Amino acid sequence: MDFTIGSLELNRTNPSHVGTRPLTDSSKRTYMDSFGNVSNTKSVQPKEKGQFEKYLLGAMSGVNEQQMNVTRLQEQVITDPDSVDIHDVTTAMAKAKMSLNLAQTVIERLVSGWNELSQTR
Repeated sequence: MDFTIGSLELNRTNPSHVGTRPLTDSSKRTYMDSFGNVSNTKSVQPKEKGQFEKYLLGAMSGVNEQQMNVTRLQEQVITDPDSVDIHDVTTAMAKAKMSLNLAQTVIERLVSGWNELSQTR
């Protein structure tokens, strides 16, 4: 599927790489959301109020679940070392650390963006 942004041409082959926001204002273009649904609408309105908040809360609960999973695996290594592979624990710890760092970076960027928007220039 091809999209045009000004003079740039983008070729999107994987539907999961396409966001929900249309890439152009042309009514002749085809738009695809993140689930691969194709439409000809130009609307960027959220389907329900609070969708961004739900997305952020879901992402934070995912980060929390990864942290809890690491804790469970660490406890399992201590109580029954033969039942879990140490490589699984190390991999889970790396994933949890990476997701926590990403969440921290996103939060810092959101706060700095909000502060920049709220300042009157």
